Amino acid sequence: MRLIFLGPPGVGKGTQAQRLSETYKVPKISTGDILRKAVHKNTSLGVKAKSFIDAGMLVPNGVVIEMVRERLKEPDCQKGYIMDGFPRTIEQAEALGKMLKETGSVIQQVMNFQLSDEEVVRRLSGRRSCPHCQTVYNLAFHPPKQEGVCDQCKSPLVQRSDDESQTILKRLEVYQRQTRPLISYYKGQKLLTNINAAGGVEDVFKRVVSAVQKGKIG
Repeated sequence: MRLIFLGPPGVGKGTQAQRLSETYKVPKISTGDILRKAVHKNTSLGVKAKSFIDAGMLVPNGVVIEMVRERLKEPDCQKGYIMDGFPRTIEQAEALGKMLKETGSVIQQVMNFQLSDEEVVRRLSGRRSCPHCQTVYNLAFHPPKQEGVCDQCKSPLVQRSDDESQTILKRLEVYQRQTRPLISYYKGQKLLTNINAAGGVEDVFKRVVSAVQKGKIG
């Protein structure tokens, strides 16, 4: 199973990637998670990336591509993986294709999660994240059991700087300009499957699993 999840920020693809990862026992590869860990640990990469993340901008391609290249070499990726948040540009997609060609593997399916801009803004402004275990909640439809506290590890939840209202519209603008072209890119390769991301987590997950089964993946 080698999948890519596409969609604007706040569409819920990270949650769905995690669910699918647990169901099929393959890792979820999220460059966002990797970068946030680096920021939290104040590594050199984290310091470099923080200014871009805080402004709702993309981290430079070269940094992200090399990070993914190293991640794909790890043993847990041998049986497959789910890409969440990578690639984000045509350049990254071409670099990924080259990486896979070198190892004799290919992407099997690209799922494009679709949601209105209005719903994206509503979801993002209510999102809270655990800085320790990376679990994501939403105050509107997936709140923690105890207000402000992670269900999993009991750490205090935070609102990421890129989920604050002043950066949400900027993030959507960046997505439309730099990432949305990937829809046509992968459609041209006959890999694209559109997923309706409206509704609850369980309803969307059923759509994702159905798409996987129809693609005879896993």
